Amino acid sequence: MDYSDIYVQRIYSLCKQRGISINKLAIMSGVRQSSIDNIVSGRTKNPGVKNIHKIAIAFNMTLAEFLDFDELNNFSFDDNDEEE
Repeated sequence: MDYSDIYVQRIYSLCKQRGISINKLAIMSGVRQSSIDNIVSGRTKNPGVKNIHKIAIAFNMTLAEFLDFDELNNFSFDDNDEEE
């Protein structure tokens, strides 16, 4: 699993928990719909801290809270063949 797949799963999981759609997330976060679509489809592998921070705020979370979950915390860059 890629690093980007992990935070995409986080976005989907939080949307499901809160009963909001990806479209609603775009509205709530102020991140353009096309940017959100590119993130969740995997076309954007590195969305940048600003967009991730806006998404976290839309979930009423700090950036630290958004990024603090087991799958990401246990990710090993050494095991990932992804290019920087």
